[in-house]
Amino acid sequence: MGKVIIFSAPSGSGKTTIVKALLEVFPQLEFSISATSRAPRGAERDGVDYYFLTEEEFRRKIDADSFVEYEEVYAGTHYGTLRSEVERIWNKGNVIVFDVDVMGGINIKRIFGDDARSIFIMPPSIEELRRRLVNRATDAPEVIEKRVAKAEFELTKAAEFDCTVVNDDLEEAIARTTDIITRFIEE
Repeated sequence: MGKVIIFSAPSGSGKTTIVKALLEVFPQLEFSISATSRAPRGAERDGVDYYFLTEEEFRRKIDADSFVEYEEVYAGTHYGTLRSEVERIWNKGNVIVFDVDVMGGINIKRIFGDDARSIFIMPPSIEELRRRLVNRATDAPEVIEKRVAKAEFELTKAAEFDCTVVNDDLEEAIARTTDIITRFIEE
């Protein structure tokens, strides 16, 4: 079994931006592409951003025990980590990077234990989070409000992660996570 690094955060915290920056710094890190039953957003591509499955395909994979973990994040919308994706990355000798929702992050940490480092990316405030989601312009106002309400709950879970990084300054957040990852890889 290899090492895994888990990034979780409320939607709009900057987690994906930080992960993309770190993937450029560490050649041994490889992004684990999650599967989802939701439709692609914007320019998202199947097999690059997510493995987009129909709800029926997702349920068949659940029944076939194809997931390391999965969760119904929003009603009718599932996300999960395929066993085949974990094996693909480890077979190359790389460290897996998960960019997952908060409950998925907690579940993955529980599964991989000491072979995992879980990092919670904290927004500076709920107000800033709302502003980022609005500026992102990918969701309708009612979806943004659902995400903000979910974020308030998710913030209560930060203590269940190994490390918390507040993303009030992107460059500082990247530097802090770079330090965390460097120490973890060298352990």
